[in-house]
Amino acid sequence: MKGNRRIRAAWSGLTLLTGLISGCASSPSGNVDISSAPSLTFADRSLSDERLGQFLVANLGRVPSTWDFESLSWVAFYYHPALELARAQWASTQAAQRTAGARPNPTLSVTPGFDSSRQTGVSPWFPAINLDFLFPTAGKRGFQRDLAKAEAEAARFSVIATAWAVRTELRSALNEFATALRREANCRAQAEVQRELLKLQQTRQVAGLSSSAEVATSRLALTRLDAALAEAISQRTAARLKVASALGLSVAALDGIQLPLSMTAQKMSTDAVAQARQVSLRSRADIIAALAKVASAEAAIAMETARRYPDLHIGPGYQYDQGLNKWSVALTLELPVFNRNEGPIAEALAKRAEAVAHLTAAQAQAINAIESAAAAESANTDQLAQARRVRDETLRQESLVLQRFKLGAADQIEVQTARLEVILAEATVAESAAAATQAGVQLEDALQLTFPHLDSLGEAVRTQNLKSP
Repeated sequence: MKGNRRIRAAWSGLTLLTGLISGCASSPSGNVDISSAPSLTFADRSLSDERLGQFLVANLGRVPSTWDFESLSWVAFYYHPALELARAQWASTQAAQRTAGARPNPTLSVTPGFDSSRQTGVSPWFPAINLDFLFPTAGKRGFQRDLAKAEAEAARFSVIATAWAVRTELRSALNEFATALRREANCRAQAEVQRELLKLQQTRQVAGLSSSAEVATSRLALTRLDAALAEAISQRTAARLKVASALGLSVAALDGIQLPLSMTAQKMSTDAVAQARQVSLRSRADIIAALAKVASAEAAIAMETARRYPDLHIGPGYQYDQGLNKWSVALTLELPVFNRNEGPIAEALAKRAEAVAHLTAAQAQAINAIESAAAAESANTDQLAQARRVRDETLRQESLVLQRFKLGAADQIEVQTARLEVILAEATVAESAAAATQAGVQLEDALQLTFPHLDSLGEAVRTQNLKSP
């Protein structure tokens, strides 16, 4: 019958439409290739990796022939998992921006009906098709876009803040490694002189010029120096592991690599620190990220406030009612009877207060870090100057002993003892210099002034999986 043919045609059209919609909607594969996971390719990472070279050329303009601190910093920016996580989080917020800008899709509902008490010769079916179009009101889509944009901006500056943490970790590890090497060399030098002193004491003992107590004291001093040398070697090994960790590499990847040993930091005057602090408080990535979080909270408040006003739903519909074509339009609004979104608004206000508190804490932390680092740098610089004065005095005393030795007024024990005092003074200078350098590193990290190619960090892209897809 004619009515049944219409019913079948309608169902066929609906089936075709559903198939087309399903066919157009595809989802990315959720399968993960475990063989390409970073943890399984960690041992393959190296400073000679081809894609690392491309990354260095893109950001530094070169592949270094020798590795200095700046070039190693970009190796850490390429490999370090913390920075890769920060980039991934930024990418997530960028994807959320696309979601926030999308218009809501309409919904389609099909309501088949059957009349069991139909008249003879009339189709018992009366199917209905309804569409629902959502029209957000009160600027909700705009507020959602503002919220997503602020979150993406916060994530972008979090990438730079993480880069600063990675850079500071690397510099501290390199400073620790250089200090351990100098400490090892100094312990070797002390042990060599002490060993010579022990031989001289033993020779004098045979000649009856030294007591067994003096020899025992000299032997104990050598034993302690040998233990200190073993400890220095262990510290050097541990420091090398820290450097590898700061780079995001295995320690084996550093085999044959000459690490930089000069880790000096630029000395800043009191006035320069004061000026730099003003710049820092306006440009530190963590403070700007906290500001973006406040902006995000403001957008969330505006959005939740706008949700007090109901969205409009317009639903055109069609029904084939036993031979009759019926059209309808439905207007739907949520009735704000039981609540007017007070709960979510209160939550958004609390989140804003939390974001403001976080911003205040970030500023206070930055000020305290700058002041503490500046004070430490000043104190360590004074300590280094004092250590150098003591070293210079021991060198002068050694020179006097050597002159007396040439005149026959001093023996080898006095010469070696003077030499040992110079080595000890050099060790104090080295330790003070390392502390001063570390204080300079902490001041640089606290100020977080720009370094070469910093801005490109926000755009630098790399693939975490090191194997080719």
